[in-house]
Amino acid sequence: MCEQSVCVDPHPAVGDSGVAAVTVEAGAPAGVSGSPPFAMFGGDARHTGRRGGPAPAKQPKELWKVAVGGVVAGSPTIGPDGTIYVASHDGALYAIDQTGKQKWRLATGDRSWSTPAVAQDGTIYVGSDDDHLYAVTADGKVKWKLHLGACDPKGFGPESSRCDVDGGPTIGPDGTIYVGGDGIHAVWPDGTLRWKLATAQHVSSTPALDKAGNVYAGSQDDALYSVSPDGTKRWEVRTGDDVDAPPTIGNDGTIYVGSLDGSLYAIAPTGQVKWKVAAADKIVATPAVATNGTILIGAEDEHLYAISPDGTLLWLLEFSGDVDTTPAIGSDGTIYVAGDDAQLHAFK
Repeated sequence: MCEQSVCVDPHPAVGDSGVAAVTVEAGAPAGVSGSPPFAMFGGDARHTGRRGGPAPAKQPKELWKVAVGGVVAGSPTIGPDGTIYVASHDGALYAIDQTGKQKWRLATGDRSWSTPAVAQDGTIYVGSDDDHLYAVTADGKVKWKLHLGACDPKGFGPESSRCDVDGGPTIGPDGTIYVGGDGIHAVWPDGTLRWKLATAQHVSSTPALDKAGNVYAGSQDDALYSVSPDGTKRWEVRTGDDVDAPPTIGNDGTIYVGSLDGSLYAIAPTGQVKWKVAAADKIVATPAVATNGTILIGAEDEHLYAISPDGTLLWLLEFSGDVDTTPAIGSDGTIYVAGDDAQLHAFK
C-alpha cells in the first residue's frame, strides 16, 4: 500500500521474532544503538572510505585464506570482537576468526551481493537475492528475517530481481537498518518495517546517511533519491543512466555519486547539482573522500580520479583494468584500491 511514494509492504512478513512488518512512526526500540566504527560498507554510514588504521610498514604477506564456495561481490566486515563476516554467491554468510578458522556458515535462500553490517550488540545484518534481510546473532543463528517486496524470487529478468536485497545494509545511529530492493527500506532492529519509499526500478545502491539522518540511495531508474528520516521523499536528481553505485557524503553534506552515464555528480544537500565530472566510461564504484575533501573515484575507463571539492581534476592514475571498487583510505593517508587487473594497489 503506497501513499505519496511511501509504502508499507502489502504482504506483511513475519520474521523469526514473530513480529509483522508494519509502519512504525514512534522512536527506536529502547536501548538500541548503531554500528561500531568501520563495521559496514564504506567504513561508516556516510561511506567515506576512511579506515581506522594506517598502512602496513612493509608489503603484507598472506596469512591465510578460506574457501567460501563462490564469488564474493561485497566487502568483508570486521565485528567488535575481531570476527570477519563475508557473504558469498554460494548463498551463505560466513564468520571467520582472526586465525582464518571458519566459526560458522549460515545459508540464506540465494546468493548475496551484500556487505554485512554489524551493530554494537553484535547482530549481523545481511541481504540476499531471496528478497530477505537477515538479522543474525554472533553465534550464527537467524534472529529474524524480513521479506521485502512482492517479487517472485525464483523467476528471471528485471521484475524478479527488482526485490533482491543487495543495496546495503547501512546502520543508523539509532540502530535503524537501511537497505535497497524494490525501493529504499528502513527497518527497526526488531525486524519491523519502519518505512519504505517505492522506486520505479531496483535499488542496488547501498543507502548513505548524512548527519541529520537523511537517507540517500541511487536507483536503476536513473535517479539519486533523498529521503527524510520519516520516509518522506525530499528530492530526486536524474542522471543519464542507472545509479548503481552507493553515494558518499562529504563533511559539508555534499553528496557524491557516480552513474552509468560515466559522470561523477556533486549534489548539494538541497538537491541542486553543483558540478559533474565526466570519465571516459561507466562509473559503478563508490567515491571515497579524504580528510582534506579530495574525492577519489574509479571508472571503467581503467583510471582512478582525484577531484577537488570544487570539481577540479587534480590527477588520474592509470590501471590495466577497470576500477570498480571503492578506495579505502588509511589513517596515515595511504590509499588502497583494487582494479580488474587482479591486484591491490597502495599509494600516497
